[in-house]
Amino acid sequence: QVQLVESGGGSVQAGDSLRLTCAVSMDTHAMYYMAWFRQAPGKQREGVAAIDIPGRATFVDSVKGRFTFSKRNPKNNMTLQMDSLKPEDPAMYYCAARRYSCVLQPNLQDFWGQGTQVTVDS
Repeated sequence: QVQLVESGGGSVQAGDSLRLTCAVSMDTHAMYYMAWFRQAPGKQREGVAAIDIPGRATFVDSVKGRFTFSKRNPKNNMTLQMDSLKPEDPAMYYCAARRYSCVLQPNLQDFWGQGTQVTVDS
């Protein structure tokens, strides 16, 4: 089993930064691919960023150049550094884990955190 706990959300002004953290705990030696998703009210959950086992990150076009995804090791905290936040970024942000591949499809994730809310005032 994998437990994911997000933190770091809050309310900021457009142009500000936030750092989200996902605390990862596992009772398995299996390796998991990690990802961040977000869901705004009335919208579908969308992928934001994913990171593979060696630590290479990919991003959805809307956040490229503004967000950074990093991890300390495969089974420890992950961070999503969000800079230059825009009015279109507010959402509930979730971290997720998938066992066999690195994908940004919500329906293919194996485990989810409870989410952390991000609000951006323009």
